[in-house]
Amino acid sequence: MKPSNIIQILFITLISNISFGQTKFIQQKAGHIFYLDIPDYMTKTVGLNDVASIQYKSSVKDIYTIAIEDSKEDLAILEIHYSTINEFQEEFANDFLNNEDKRTISKAIFKSKDNTNFAEFEASYFDKDAQIEIYYLIGIIETKTHFYKVLSWTTMENKDKYKADFQKIIYSLKD
Repeated sequence: MKPSNIIQILFITLISNISFGQTKFIQQKAGHIFYLDIPDYMTKTVGLNDVASIQYKSSVKDIYTIAIEDSKEDLAILEIHYSTINEFQEEFANDFLNNEDKRTISKAIFKSKDNTNFAEFEASYFDKDAQIEIYYLIGIIETKTHFYKVLSWTTMENKDKYKADFQKIIYSLKD
């Protein structure tokens, strides 16, 4: 190979590297971290809900908890806007278990703590397959950047035994 050909190849290689090196990159954030206090008798699991960020259960006690996060930024991209936690909670409650027999939804209780808004409400329905009434305590939590749905459930007969634990889970959320 002639020295002039080698110089041409090196020049083309150098120019192409410089032009590729000019590409601007922007760092993007992926994922979101939040914290939730879970009773030590519950263990991490999967399969309760496909969109849940975390899932816990106690098969022995027959109780379950999941948390689902909704980024306000992602909702805005989808052109979904909630002006208050009340709107978010109301829409979720209207759709939750709406095809189930003997469905009940309580009125929500709203609280605020450390720049975080909370809505808590109860729901229940009769599970035809299991022939038992299922009880839910649901927390809707609004932070500066996210809405969260924290759902804990058990059988209606265990409601009084675990409701306080379910409430502690809801009000422990921090991001």
